[in-house]
Amino acid sequence: MELFKYMEKYDYEQLVICQDEASGLKAIIAIHDTTLGPALGGTRMWTYASEEEAIEDALRLARGMTYKNAAAGLDLGGGKTVIIGDPKKDKNPELFRAFGRFIEGLNGRYITAEDVGTTEEDMDLIHLETDYVTGVSDAGSSGNPSPVTAFGVYKGMKAAAKEAFGSDSLEGKTVAVQGVGNVAYALCEYLHEEGAKLIVTDINKEAVQRAVDAFGAVAVDTNEIYSQDADIFAPCALGAVINDETIPQLKAKVIAGSANNQLKNSEHGDMIHEMGIVYAPDYVINSGGVINVADELAGYNRERALKRVAGIYDTIEQIFAISKRDSIPTYVAADRLAEERIARVAKSRSQFLQNEKSVLSRKK
Repeated sequence: MELFKYMEKYDYEQLVICQDEASGLKAIIAIHDTTLGPALGGTRMWTYASEEEAIEDALRLARGMTYKNAAAGLDLGGGKTVIIGDPKKDKNPELFRAFGRFIEGLNGRYITAEDVGTTEEDMDLIHLETDYVTGVSDAGSSGNPSPVTAFGVYKGMKAAAKEAFGSDSLEGKTVAVQGVGNVAYALCEYLHEEGAKLIVTDINKEAVQRAVDAFGAVAVDTNEIYSQDADIFAPCALGAVINDETIPQLKAKVIAGSANNQLKNSEHGDMIHEMGIVYAPDYVINSGGVINVADELAGYNRERALKRVAGIYDTIEQIFAISKRDSIPTYVAADRLAEERIARVAKSRSQFLQNEKSVLSRKK
């Protein structure tokens, strides 16, 4: 891997390799862009096949957080950490405390949170060494992010429905929900309350039955969810589900769900755009969780956080407007929205500001 060449290509700022022999810590912190503010992104713990794979994952995820935070309107940049190890076997308190000291050493350039393989308890251990962590169990924490993420997806889905059908009402609309985990179940509650009809699937049969019992949902096999006579397809499980095999099966006019990386490749975003399917870009519509946890940085206020999450509706509308303005697919429009915001802030910060560390100050 030509590391500097890769970092130059996507304009990364910093890569930090963290090692602590006593605890077994092997971590990579990637900071992509801090134009808007300190980099916020979770800590993932995973059994990577190689160190290079771990570095690539940290870099890719950090860049994704820059776009996610920018599109969400947060004054935060993008960063991410990966810890190499099995989260079921390799955790110990010393590891996370050592990692917390590395974060503290960055002096606020990076703020972490939960991610795949880490928990609130892990964040508490990090918090023993640094304040640059969110999602801890102390009073003032934002708590379980799933219901808030679902609320944002619900709001974004309504904006997409308005674009496709002329009204944001979901009453009477049929929504095919792929995956009925914590976020999707909470989403189903919102949809059921508004009078939507639900079709659900999941590899977990108990989760499916729960939705059937609670919301009168119709259950289908996992491979049948794409071809349902639905108005809206809501991917809420795996990524890369919009692909060559599934696109020809789709009958829905809207794709709006909580799953990450829904498009297998960019060409699939082009394909659904050409078909006239309204796509709510995944990293925008599912940004309620990061908006919620970011509110902790100002002293968590749930009412304020939910108001900001409700703004996903307006952000999705902005993306549709850019898509029309520039004649581009919505997944490209989402990137453009984020890039334009970063560029505006970067330009506004170009003026010289004297401070105590400037050359002029030292001449006094």
